[in-house]
Amino acid sequence: METELVNRVAASGLVTLDLEDYYHPGERVVYDLKENLYMGLMLKEKDFRAFLKEHDWSQYAGKNVAITCSEDAIVPTWAYMLLTLQLQPHANTIVFGSLTDLEEKLYFDAIARINPADYRDARVVVKGCSKVPVPTAAYVELTRVLRPVVQSLLFGEPCSTVPLYKRPKQA
Repeated sequence: METELVNRVAASGLVTLDLEDYYHPGERVVYDLKENLYMGLMLKEKDFRAFLKEHDWSQYAGKNVAITCSEDAIVPTWAYMLLTLQLQPHANTIVFGSLTDLEEKLYFDAIARINPADYRDARVVVKGCSKVPVPTAAYVELTRVLRPVVQSLLFGEPCSTVPLYKRPKQA
């Protein structure tokens, strides 16, 4: 008597969502304003504006840029704004903060393009392992987006999941 093997994962109706698929492949760079500081302490407007005019901004073409200042210095807000104005025609994405902040922004932008209706009443498994770094904030944002529409939300691999949410049955 032969028993037929049944792939219960395939038959479960689970939809796998892998955040790795939303990873932006572009290069990530940090622009540190410390290089523009006078004596490592403050930003001089005249010198900074001259630098902005002379600098080759095309080197940031298609890159994802995190703007920061790693020195405890006096940097007026308008300096970050001027820097953004120079970078924007070239860079893919610009954020104020660290590379972590940049990664979160890239994922948030990708998650914002997800159509929640595509997951209406679905049983969704958010894949937990990936070959690229996926920030925890991306998982939180995805959960926020999907919870209102999914029937259930799980984390892990289809063969071994952690249940997170199940929509209550209507009375």
